[in-house]
Amino acid sequence: MLLYALTIFLSAFLLFQVQPVTAKMILPWFGGSSSVWSTCMVFFQTALLAGYLYAHWIHEKFSPRRQAVVHTALLAVSLFLLPLGADPAWKGEALAHPSLRILGLLSAMVGLPYFLLATTGPLLQAWFARMYPGRTPYRLYAISNVASMLALLSYPVLVEPNFRVRVQAVAWSWAFGGFALLCTVLAWRAASSPGASRVPSTESSDQSPRPGFAACALWIALAACASTLLLATTTHLTQDVAAVPFLWILPLSVYLLTFILCFESPDLYVRKVFLCLLPFALAGAAYLLSARGAGIKIPAQILCFNLFLFVFCMVCHGELVSRRPNARHLTLFYLMLSLGGALGGSFVGLMAPALFNAYYEFPLGLALCAALTAVVLWAGQGGRARLVLSCTLAAYMVWLGFIMRESVVGYITVVRNFYSQLRVYDADDEEVGLRRKLVHGRINHGEQILAPVYRSRPVSYFCPGTGVGQALTVHKGGQKRNIGILGLGCGPLLAYGKPGDIIRVYEINPQVLEIARSQFSFLTDSPAHVEAVLGDGRLTLEREPSRKFDVLVMDAFSGDSVPTHLITLEAFETYFRHLKPDGILAVNVTNTYLDLRPVIAAAAHHFHKVALDFIFKPDDSDDLCFTASWVLMMSEEQYRAMKADLSNWTVLTPRPGFRPWTDDYSNLVRILY
Repeated sequence: MLLYALTIFLSAFLLFQVQPVTAKMILPWFGGSSSVWSTCMVFFQTALLAGYLYAHWIHEKFSPRRQAVVHTALLAVSLFLLPLGADPAWKGEALAHPSLRILGLLSAMVGLPYFLLATTGPLLQAWFARMYPGRTPYRLYAISNVASMLALLSYPVLVEPNFRVRVQAVAWSWAFGGFALLCTVLAWRAASSPGASRVPSTESSDQSPRPGFAACALWIALAACASTLLLATTTHLTQDVAAVPFLWILPLSVYLLTFILCFESPDLYVRKVFLCLLPFALAGAAYLLSARGAGIKIPAQILCFNLFLFVFCMVCHGELVSRRPNARHLTLFYLMLSLGGALGGSFVGLMAPALFNAYYEFPLGLALCAALTAVVLWAGQGGRARLVLSCTLAAYMVWLGFIMRESVVGYITVVRNFYSQLRVYDADDEEVGLRRKLVHGRINHGEQILAPVYRSRPVSYFCPGTGVGQALTVHKGGQKRNIGILGLGCGPLLAYGKPGDIIRVYEINPQVLEIARSQFSFLTDSPAHVEAVLGDGRLTLEREPSRKFDVLVMDAFSGDSVPTHLITLEAFETYFRHLKPDGILAVNVTNTYLDLRPVIAAAAHHFHKVALDFIFKPDDSDDLCFTASWVLMMSEEQYRAMKADLSNWTVLTPRPGFRPWTDDYSNLVRILY
C-alpha cells in the first residue's frame, strides 16, 4: 500500500506542478494573456482524458504481463524527451488564434511524460484492486488529489519566488525519472501476481453489471459542469487583474479540494447542506456577473467566486462519488470523469472565444449547474415539489439571460478573441459631451472626447501632465522625432504626433487595431506618419534592427496589469537597443493591485539608467484626466539635460534585496499593494 501511495502521490504532484511551470514558461510567447492558461488547461485535460482512455483500454484488453511490457516501454521512451524545455521556434507572432500553436507546443514539450503521469491514477488503482480484492482503491484517488493540491499551493509560495524556471524544469525532470522507476517496479509486481497471464475482462470473479448510457452521461455532465465553472471563474478573475500563477492556482486548488473531500470521505458531502447552499451560490455568482456586481472590489470578488466555486464543485463531485461504480469498472468511471473535464475545458478555452463576443460561458455554466441539480433531485420529488423546482429553474434561466444580454446591450461594438473581450460605448458627460470609451473586460483602456474642441486631445491616463505626456512634449520639442509605442489601445498617444514625426505602433490584438480605426479617430487625425505593426511588441522588436527611437512608450496591458515578459531585464535590454543614446523609455505602471516600481527600479539600476517616477493626480475640476503613474527611464546625461523642464517627479531607487525580474524569474507576491 505504501509503495502504491508513494507512486501515485509523486505522479499527481508532478502532474500538477508541471502545469504552472510550463504555462509560465510559454506565457511570454503569446502576449501574456489569461487565455494562455485556459488553453493550457485544455491541453492538460485532454491529455488526462487520453491517459485515462489508455488506462481503461490497456486494463480491459491486456494481461498484467503485457501491460507491464507496454507501459515500461513508454516510460523508457519518455525519459529521452527530458529535460523539460520549450523550443523558441514555437514563439507566437501576429496570430489571431494562437490556441493551436500552444497545443502543439505543449504536445512537443511535455506531451508523452504528462500522458504517462495521467495514466497512473486509474492504472495503479486497477492493479491494486486486482492484487488486493478485499480493499478499496478509491482512497488512492484521494491521495492523488492531496498531492495535486500540494503541488499547486507550493508553486506560488515556495517554488516560483525562490527558483528560476529553468531550475524548476530540471528538478521536475529528475523527479519524473524517479517516478518512472517506481511505476516500472509496480508494473512488474502486478505482472508477477497469480493469474497475470489472464486479461481482466475475462475474469469471472466479479459479475457486477456494466454502467449504462444514462449513468455515463450523468458522470460526464457533472464533471463537465465543474470543469466549465472552474475555467470560467479563472478567466473572469484574471481578465481584470493579471494572468499570474496565483489566480490560476487558487480556483484549481478549490476544485481539487472538493475532489479530496468527496473521494476520501464521502460522508463530508452532506447532500442536504450543500443543496441548501447551492441556490445562494448560484444567486451570488449571477449577481457578481451582473452590472450591479461590477462595482464590488476585486479582492472581495476573488473570495466570493472561490467560495461559490467550492459549493458548485462539492455538489458536482459529491453527486459523482455517490454514483461511483464497483471497482471492476473504475477505469470506465475515471474515463467518463476525464471526458467531462476535457469537454468543459474545451468549451471555455477553445470554443467560447471563437463562438461568443462576450463571456457567456460563465452564465451558461451556472445554468448547467442549476439544470443538473434539478435532474438529480427530480426522481425523489412529488408533483408539487417538481413544479416548484421547474419554476425556480426557469426563473433562474431568465435571470441569466438578462445578465448575458446586459453585457452586450448599449455598446457600440462588442468583440472577443483569444486575447480579450473589447467593448466600446459612449458616455454622456455634462462638462465635455460624449466620451467614447474602450473597455477590456471591465478595465478602461482609453477614451476619446468626441466634441471637436477636445477630439484631438490626449485624455484619461495620457494627459500632458503625466510622465508620458511630459516626455512627448518636452523631449526634442520642435524637432522631427521617431517614436515607438507598445500597445495601441484607442490611440490617444498618437495625438502627440507632429508633422514630420514617425510613430511606429506595435499591437498584438488585431481587433484593437480594427476598433481604433473604425470607432476612434486618433489614427486618422494624427499629423504624424503612423505605422501599425501587428504582433507582440517585445517579440517583434527582438527580430527588428534598431529603430533608433527618440521615445519608446511601453503601454501594453492585459487586464489591469502589464504582462510580466514586458518588464524583465531581457525586455528592457531590447527596448534600450532600439533607443538613441539620448532617448527616453516611458513605462505605464498604473495599477490597482501591483506596485511595479521596484521592478522598474531594479532594471534601471542594472542598466545604469535613471528612473523618474511620475504620479499624476488631476485637480478636482479636471474632467479630462485620470490619476496615472508613469516611469521614465533615461541616461544620466539625458536626465541632467532635461530635469529642469520636468515637473512632479521623484527618482526611483532600488528596493534593498529586491531581485531583478528576468524571463526566468519573477515574483508577484513581493509587489502586491
